[in-house]
Amino acid sequence: MRRRTVLIGGALLAGSAGAALGLRRAPAAPAVAGVPTGTATVQRTDLSTTTVVQGSLGYAGAYPIYWPGAGGVVTWLPRPGQVISRGERVLAVDNRPVRLLYGDRPAWRAMALGVTSGPDVRALEANLVALGHAGPTVDGRFTRATAAAVRRWQRATHQSVTGRIELGDVIFQPGRLRVTTLAAQVGGPVAGGPLLSATSTTVAVTLAIPVTDSHVVHLHDAVTVTLPAGETVPGRVTQLSTVATAANQEDMGRGEQLPTIAATVTLARQVAGAGLDQAPVEVHVTDASAKNVLAVPITALVALAGGGYGVYLLDGGRRLVGVTPGLFADTLVEVSGDGLREGAIVEVPA
Repeated sequence: MRRRTVLIGGALLAGSAGAALGLRRAPAAPAVAGVPTGTATVQRTDLSTTTVVQGSLGYAGAYPIYWPGAGGVVTWLPRPGQVISRGERVLAVDNRPVRLLYGDRPAWRAMALGVTSGPDVRALEANLVALGHAGPTVDGRFTRATAAAVRRWQRATHQSVTGRIELGDVIFQPGRLRVTTLAAQVGGPVAGGPLLSATSTTVAVTLAIPVTDSHVVHLHDAVTVTLPAGETVPGRVTQLSTVATAANQEDMGRGEQLPTIAATVTLARQVAGAGLDQAPVEVHVTDASAKNVLAVPITALVALAGGGYGVYLLDGGRRLVGVTPGLFADTLVEVSGDGLREGAIVEVPA
């Protein structure tokens, strides 16, 4: 049983989606004449409260793609939506394919025998091994074994076999790319800006959480994502910014002026979100939970004159017993107290 708290534009709107509770007419007379009552059963169950955060389903990461060479004419570009993997061409300049290799920093120099050791050489060696051209030790030193592996790769991909990597032959990015937009045009000159933009191929949900509600989501939280068709998919908060972003002019014009915290939720089943770029989704975050507790409908609670709460037990008679409420979730509330047991009958409004 879960309370749904929907996060919209900085306000928490509480609602409930109750579980169906079977009510039947009470055999006992009601406390006040003319007020119909029914009964419900004390049940042992798990309760939880859930906050629902609105998000946008898409792909993680944003990667502008620059070409580090010395100018030329763009002769080929991929199509938006195309996925590019290690060793495949990202674009072509002067009819020369520029290929994707995986690395955490851009290429900044040619790589050949005689260059100093560096992370770019290490990344090149790791990619050559991953592409099946084993030979070099992945140590960041461009050796004869590295040059031989480069020649094998060049021969296999129909490049000029030189044993060296010129600046502009490859582009390093963190992983596979999914092309989103093209900034250049085939036949146009290579300019100083990005030629295209891409994302990763990891399906993820982007959240913009108003700072007043930043306590709702935590890094590594396990969550459930409800897709537009109603399917639910488990996920996890994999990124959570520590810096708030001010509202833009458009949001301020609509009265939405709260800064927001950016968060990313990665889906456990990636295929479930494929093809739903920029689709609105709901992310359900569990706030609190109680396992294996006794629970009654919230409407069974009666305020006591001296403070606190009680319920009317119907066990051969009608008697008021004090209870201690715990977690409220949906239409149920956790209760504890003397005389309560699973299966007991309590009075509720009909």
